[in-house]
Amino acid sequence: MDLQKSHWIGEVQSGMHDGKEVELKGWVYRTRGSNKIHFIVLRDSTGTIQCVAKREALGDDSFEDLKASLIETSIILKGMVNVDERAPGGHEIVVSSAEVVGPVNPENPFPITESAMENAEGGETEFLLDNRHLYLRTGRMTNMLKIRSSVFGAVHSYFRERDFTEYQAPSFVAGAVEGGSTLFEVPYFGRKVYLTQSWQLYAEAAMPALERLYTVAPSFRAEKSRTRRHLTEFWHAEMEIAWAGNAEVMEHGEGLVRHIARTLLDERSDELAEVGRDLDLVARYADSPYPRMRYDEAVETLQGLGVAIEWGQDLDYSKEKVLTKEFDVPHFLTHYPRIAKPFYHRPDPDDEKYVLCHDLLAPEGYGEIIGGGERTWSEKEILERIDEEGTPREPYEFYIDVRKYGGVPHGGFGLGIERVCSWLSGADHIREVIPFPRDSRRVTP
Repeated sequence: MDLQKSHWIGEVQSGMHDGKEVELKGWVYRTRGSNKIHFIVLRDSTGTIQCVAKREALGDDSFEDLKASLIETSIILKGMVNVDERAPGGHEIVVSSAEVVGPVNPENPFPITESAMENAEGGETEFLLDNRHLYLRTGRMTNMLKIRSSVFGAVHSYFRERDFTEYQAPSFVAGAVEGGSTLFEVPYFGRKVYLTQSWQLYAEAAMPALERLYTVAPSFRAEKSRTRRHLTEFWHAEMEIAWAGNAEVMEHGEGLVRHIARTLLDERSDELAEVGRDLDLVARYADSPYPRMRYDEAVETLQGLGVAIEWGQDLDYSKEKVLTKEFDVPHFLTHYPRIAKPFYHRPDPDDEKYVLCHDLLAPEGYGEIIGGGERTWSEKEILERIDEEGTPREPYEFYIDVRKYGGVPHGGFGLGIERVCSWLSGADHIREVIPFPRDSRRVTP
């Protein structure tokens, strides 16, 4: 058996091999037939195609082996490409030889079926999560994983085209970035440390060396709620830039998100369409400017919609959901009250009740996808902010120390990869866009 794959189903369906003999390697997606003719829908990572096998062409032994192949059996088929408008995709393979590579035991067939999902004891969602290692093979998950891959690629291309340097930070840390209530505590040789919530603090240490830096890395938050947009382990695209204020950081946030949307339209329009996404909406998000709205205006809007909110409260998801249903494109929410944001956000010199920060809220009820702002960059101000919060200084000594030696105005943001994937693909839940989602109740498979 030649292990190298020479032909792909997507190529065949594109018309590249019309009238030619091809060898396809893949998995049985659907199967039906009789004693004389058998139809197999074969799938690989690029698509599916109907294959027609006849007993008289294959011989009895090979035909019976193929006929006995169950869903997800891996096989190799050779045959001529036939253009047929009646076939799904407009092409089919007239099989001349078949080889079963990895059979499926009839006593243990592929478990993901319509009836199994309908009758699952814990419901369809938990059944599919229990079988996630197999559910990845389905068409919807394959499309979501390809969309996800292009989002990662778009993040890298955006920053590299603008001369940002990719930079890595440790996963074990001594202090919080986003609040102590969501820290994962880890025993560490007799000490307590935590899994990182964000790359930010260590990026600020490297900012005087690199000036423009970014990362794509996992972050960890001990989120107990199981909402459509929370995971305990997620992927974070973060950036820091020297000699920049909140406005320039927002420009990069908008530029990145629009670049991601455009990349998906260029690379994954078929996959977006297959998962049911309206491509015109994605085009709007790629092409339209993103308005800015101050926190005070958002509070007034919510109060006008009958939402109970007081000035000074942070906007949780329930409020973001209401607010973003009024949007037709993403909006930046800026100038939160000082009391609502962590110590590293710089107070607004024009009105120190506020900080120079922003959240980017995605429309359609998806809510926050970016959080960022201008950093408190002088030693005096950072000490005042830390003490104001009642936060211990010790875990942040290195962070304070950075400001003793040539601090400069700078800022950055963090973008939730899964939140962006979920929004741009139109997914109902964030767990649809990550291979193995982790939440407060699930660490397997």
